[in-house]
Amino acid sequence: MRQLTPVDPHDSPAGRLAPVVPRLAGIAYGGDYNPEQWPAEVWREDVALMREAGVNLVSVGIFAWAMLEPAPGRYDFGWLDRVLELLDRAGIGVDLGTPTAAPPPWFLHRNPQARPVTRDGRVLGGGARQSFCPSSPAYADAAAAITERLARRYAGHPALMLWHAHNEYGGANAFCYCPVSAAAFRQWLRARYGTLEALNEAWGTAFWSQRYGDWAEIEPPVTAPTAVNPAQELDFYRFSADAHLANFRRERDILHRLSPGTPVTTNFMLANCKNIDYWRWAGELDLISNDHYLRAERADNHIELAMCADLTRSVAGGRPWLLLEHSTGAVNWQPRNIAKRPGELRRNSLAHLARGADGIMFFQWRASRSGAEKFHSAMLPHGGTGTRIWRDVVDLGATVRGLADLRGSRVVADAAVLWDWESWWALELDWRPSVDVTFRERVEAYYERLWRAHLTVDFAHPAASLDAYPLVIAPSLYLTTPAAAQNLRRYVAGGGTLVVSYFSGIVDGNDAVHPGGYPGALRELLGLSVEEFLPLRAGETVRLNGSAPDGGATADVWAERVVPAGAAVEWSYLDGPAAGLPAVTRHRYGRGTAWYVSTRLSGTDLDGVLARAYADAGVVPPAGVPDAVELVRRRGQGVEYLIAINHGECDARLPGAGLEMTTGTTVAGHLVVPAGEVRVLRTP
Repeated sequence: MRQLTPVDPHDSPAGRLAPVVPRLAGIAYGGDYNPEQWPAEVWREDVALMREAGVNLVSVGIFAWAMLEPAPGRYDFGWLDRVLELLDRAGIGVDLGTPTAAPPPWFLHRNPQARPVTRDGRVLGGGARQSFCPSSPAYADAAAAITERLARRYAGHPALMLWHAHNEYGGANAFCYCPVSAAAFRQWLRARYGTLEALNEAWGTAFWSQRYGDWAEIEPPVTAPTAVNPAQELDFYRFSADAHLANFRRERDILHRLSPGTPVTTNFMLANCKNIDYWRWAGELDLISNDHYLRAERADNHIELAMCADLTRSVAGGRPWLLLEHSTGAVNWQPRNIAKRPGELRRNSLAHLARGADGIMFFQWRASRSGAEKFHSAMLPHGGTGTRIWRDVVDLGATVRGLADLRGSRVVADAAVLWDWESWWALELDWRPSVDVTFRERVEAYYERLWRAHLTVDFAHPAASLDAYPLVIAPSLYLTTPAAAQNLRRYVAGGGTLVVSYFSGIVDGNDAVHPGGYPGALRELLGLSVEEFLPLRAGETVRLNGSAPDGGATADVWAERVVPAGAAVEWSYLDGPAAGLPAVTRHRYGRGTAWYVSTRLSGTDLDGVLARAYADAGVVPPAGVPDAVELVRRRGQGVEYLIAINHGECDARLPGAGLEMTTGTTVAGHLVVPAGEVRVLRTP
């Protein structure tokens, strides 16, 4: 057993980290403010109501390009000057947006070649946001020009707290297949490979007569008669993400040059955006910001929220981060836009705060009367100040002000889960052994069991340092580079406990199968080989002689013909195509242990494996905590905060002593968390 206890992997002697918005007092609270949608007489009312709600930061100008530059080279900043003056007088800070996510109509009219093109060749129109090719030189010039004008005018403005570049890069226009993008893709490939020989080798173009003899022969992976070269598709994912990153860097560099000292961010869509490798972006931002919208129809959507918040904190390197958008109630773009129930707004917001956010922001401040998002909830609904949502917003603002002491404290993690966007891309390309094997499904399955065990998770890149964690889980690591495999071997050999799920370690960064058989890069570490994948039919299940109360476990979707080569067999298949063969194995490797789960276990059946892994790692889940109670610890200098969120219908009673910060009461012995409520216990 590794002699480690759950630790804070980001501990430092200073005790607290720098605030996420340095010039802002307290925790950020507010949302997107779009005054350009309203007559000027409404602005003063807005500012007065913001003060009533406790708002101290608003995002302004994000979609205002047509109002700021109504014609090419003709600018109108007068209205924005007046808005910023009103906000500054009220003591409300500004997250000032560059409006480059929504080019005005004149841009596409003058630059039709900048319209995005889909994989099957359809040219997309305007009338929406992100209606541009990410590789367009015309877009780059226009975006740089408006960014520079804004920076020159508002650098040093007393209301300016941070810059907000663009909006949700890689959202609606993640990929473009136009001739401009095709040329940029070829240029990107030249820089990556240097020679056609190297590209042909990496892409395996000997298959299907795809060998290239001239760079001009290469095109993006457009719609073809059958499956496209997966290595080509992977590189197009990388190229497309880099095109967006280049656009961000361009704006960031302008803002840094003309507005030095003011942080620059952009709003990520972590966990819910497949198209951007946010590990690559993390070091480019002055602070990490995220948008999160509840998957309203999911019964366990609060667990998915927790996962996204943990991933955001992890991409931020454990530092505080900013929740730039979430909703007060229903959104408008899901199939069925379910309204939040009483107390849900408070629980959702404070769950983000618990998991490392130092700011709670919404889309948007005042509900729009027109446009595609007019039915999206807001801090100030269409019904005004007589509504429950408004009362909840005001109440939450008071709570957030009372929790200012949490700012700069750090979340304490118990385990790490590996997350790799490139593996996500590769796993879900065409012609895999089973359409039922998807990236997020396994990540969420393992995360949910850790959440229900009241353990807090950091996410990590497979090649990142893992030494601070007693337990690491790899739920979906189909693409495993040699560097990642070596990192995992080093981690386990040093005393770590690793749990690996099926169909991991299979291919390298070019989607080429690792030599020597499955599970490729992880074969030595796991002490076994997989002779054959045995996907199951839709609805088919297999039984295992697991450790559930009835002595067995049930799995579905996947099985394998596992041959141990040093690993001990813990569970076996009782029936199905792998009957009598190993299903779950445990391998001593150096001073640590590597577990392998060759089938899809879920729920309490998966708990049976994880309980054994917890024991190997020395991780002890807290006992006696109700299943519906979410527990997270944040640690500051000489102080610890326990945030307890009760998602259940019965009051919960937890051991604890200290100051309960939401009510201001002293707790001695037991903390009572009412049904549907949140409590924050501060202890030395």
